Amino acid sequence: MSGRMASSAKVAVVTGSNKGIGFAIVRALCKQFEGDVILTARDEGRGKEAQKSLESEGLNPKFHQLDIDNKVSVEKLRDFLKAQYGGLDILVNNAGIAYKMNSTAPFAEQAERTVCTNFFSTLTACQVLFPLLRPHSRVVNVSSMSSQMAIVKCSTEIQNRFKDQALGVDGLKQLMSDFVRLAKEGKHKEAGWPETAYGVSKIGVTVLTMIQQRQMDTDSREDIMVNACCPGYVATDMSSFKGIKTIDQGAQTPVMLALIPPSADSPRGQFVSEKTIQKWG
Repeated sequence: MSGRMASSAKVAVVTGSNKGIGFAIVRALCKQFEGDVILTARDEGRGKEAQKSLESEGLNPKFHQLDIDNKVSVEKLRDFLKAQYGGLDILVNNAGIAYKMNSTAPFAEQAERTVCTNFFSTLTACQVLFPLLRPHSRVVNVSSMSSQMAIVKCSTEIQNRFKDQALGVDGLKQLMSDFVRLAKEGKHKEAGWPETAYGVSKIGVTVLTMIQQRQMDTDSREDIMVNACCPGYVATDMSSFKGIKTIDQGAQTPVMLALIPPSADSPRGQFVSEKTIQKWG
């Protein structure tokens, strides 16, 4: 590595952003954020294609390969950010997967893969990248209204465990692992879990957000805000283009949360939809 000093320029990272809502978040941040915006994708070719597409609009995103399912890939991004910028100002955890409604994959497989990527890999990305967050950083975890629909279908006991203010990351990991194990045993429903792998994975993301904000409230770095959001029903690959919103409309709430000014004290650790704090669960 050269002896070049890390720049003090501000930087934003959007995971899973070569298409769909992530792509639109990068587009909006390129227009509104005073700093570099890094578009990431698992596939370098698709990522660079997305970068070129935005450059043709007169925007200037940077590109870095990132597969959140691969911890080494996340660590490479961390090392790049550290060397290049010395920190991180905005992290939008957008990467995720969803099986189609008509998927014939067994529920056990859907539960394992969906929870693994949407919850556990998002958590890994946070654990690797959070030490880089500077004071006044903003973290946006892209969740879904399906987390809201799924939590109310859980048994009262499971709901109470998720909503327990004393729940920490380890306890949450245990809950998510329990769901996957029970799904593999075909016992999730009798144990009080709903029949939605995607919905449960996003319960994990929403509850993780609340835990992360509690942690940040005791952190020595000032004013770090972590929020979860539902972009709405957007026409993307993930919704088989059935959504009613464009990707740019879907990006509005995540972008608003990414750009909360330092003077604001809310929302923090909240679930936000249509730019409004929602009661969750």
